[in-house]
Amino acid sequence: MSDQNTGVVISHHDHGSGGKYVADIPGEKATGTLEWEPQSDGVRIATHTIVPPEIGGRGIAALLVERLIADAREHGFKVVPQCWYVAKKFDENPGWSDLRA
Repeated sequence: MSDQNTGVVISHHDHGSGGKYVADIPGEKATGTLEWEPQSDGVRIATHTIVPPEIGGRGIAALLVERLIADAREHGFKVVPQCWYVAKKFDENPGWSDLRA
């Protein structure tokens, strides 16, 4: 998934029993990540969202959360927003309430 305005590419990778979303930014070595762990069938816990300072302030964390939400809608899972940033984005987007576990 690519953000047309910024060129940021968000990819998903299996990571242990869970996974992580990785934001690659053209021309940058640093990447942003959003990690999740399975809680139960159909529920994922968003545990950490990390954007290094050198790529901060560009909306990378928001793009990572938006990809998580898009995948939740497409694949039918719910999200426990354990990460403070993901919880904040849920609070800011009441249209996502059906995806909150």
